[in-house]
Amino acid sequence: MAEELVHYDVSAGIARITLDSPHNRNALSARLRADLRTHLTTAIADDAVRVIVLDHTGPVFCSGMDLKEAGGASSSAQGVQEFPAILEQIWTSPKPVVARLAGPARAGGVGIVAAADIAIASDSATFAFTEVRIGVVPAVISVTVLPRLLPRAAHELFLTGETFDATRAVRIGLLNSAVPLTTLDDEVDRYTGMLALGGPKALAATKELLRRTPADTMSADFAEMLSLSAGFFAGEEGQEGITAFTQKRKANWVP
Repeated sequence: MAEELVHYDVSAGIARITLDSPHNRNALSARLRADLRTHLTTAIADDAVRVIVLDHTGPVFCSGMDLKEAGGASSSAQGVQEFPAILEQIWTSPKPVVARLAGPARAGGVGIVAAADIAIASDSATFAFTEVRIGVVPAVISVTVLPRLLPRAAHELFLTGETFDATRAVRIGLLNSAVPLTTLDDEVDRYTGMLALGGPKALAATKELLRRTPADTMSADFAEMLSLSAGFFAGEEGQEGITAFTQKRKANWVP
């Protein structure tokens, strides 16, 4: 059996999915893609998991598609065919997803970063949309990246392929936070700790809210949102949260 290229472990409600293919800079090879999809599916289905962290070994978070596998393959056989399903799993996961980067991300790797709800990187990490420089288009990753990036920055960086640093990545919306490597894990723990305080159903519904297309009119929008809000106030999870608040204790979903 081939050695697993993505590892999975759960502790205190946090599922950690770790890319472990440093020999090719955690490139999105067929084996790595398969392992990643499997572990995402497991984490999403596990009621004990409250937050998912995407992590990596080695100096690079993810270098994008495995170009060695891409050479000579037809369009229908390209590994990128499987990539939208991975990005959609991350983007639509009912559990919040946090990307932890101790090193660079390129191309498809940046697509993964953008798909996550929260992205935290070492301030030494760098990023680039290198596709045009090898004669391809950042098409698939645009679905997750463009909603995050400032439009002017997206035009510049998609068209030039220029490398940019973590400070700029925060400024243009790709990252939430860039910190020294020595405090990266503390920053990840700070975010996962806050996310774990939210009700599981409320977090899932809030993620859907953030992705929704507003109704045609303000009155219709308010009506839809009022129904959602009132349902949660009256629901089991909302009532537990309200009771826990008044009793000055943690809600029963907090790990």
